[in-house]
Amino acid sequence: MTASRPSSTSSTPEPPPAPAPGPGTPGRSARLVEVGKIAKAHGLSGEVSVDLFSGRSERLAPGAEFTTDRGDTVRVATCRLHGDRHLVRFDGVPDRSAAEALRGRTLWAAPLDDPDTLWVHDLVGATVVTVDGRDIGTVAAVEANPASDLLVLDGGALVPLRFVTEHRPGDTVTVDIPEGLLDV
Repeated sequence: MTASRPSSTSSTPEPPPAPAPGPGTPGRSARLVEVGKIAKAHGLSGEVSVDLFSGRSERLAPGAEFTTDRGDTVRVATCRLHGDRHLVRFDGVPDRSAAEALRGRTLWAAPLDDPDTLWVHDLVGATVVTVDGRDIGTVAAVEANPASDLLVLDGGALVPLRFVTEHRPGDTVTVDIPEGLLDV
């Protein structure tokens, strides 16, 4: 299992307030997660390049809606891959000037429902217990590591994500760690 997380951060920043549910947003979650950031305008027709943090390109499908860090909502009209970024045109952004106004905005959306994925927002704040029931701390952050992402516990201990055997989102993470791992 791998945690889905922004590549630029190991912790989960505070999202903007979720917009109130209304037409077209039935059951919208009040908890939003950081999905990407608008880097800059691209061309003259209103496209912007977006750095996608989630690694889930379906986030940018036409019709997808985001709340920005300024509290406004943008909706994807079109999206295409360009190198390691996505070129996105949002509804109501007809030209380069309008696209430039979006530069630097962070995009937030409701969490995806994927039971086979460990999400950083579900791990941070969870209590970590061993398979024998011993409480070893609370997840303070998730840190990228080539071998395995690491749970950073509030006491400073690091637990490779590969040792997670069970999790209840936002509540408990159960780990099966080798003897002596926390003694280092």
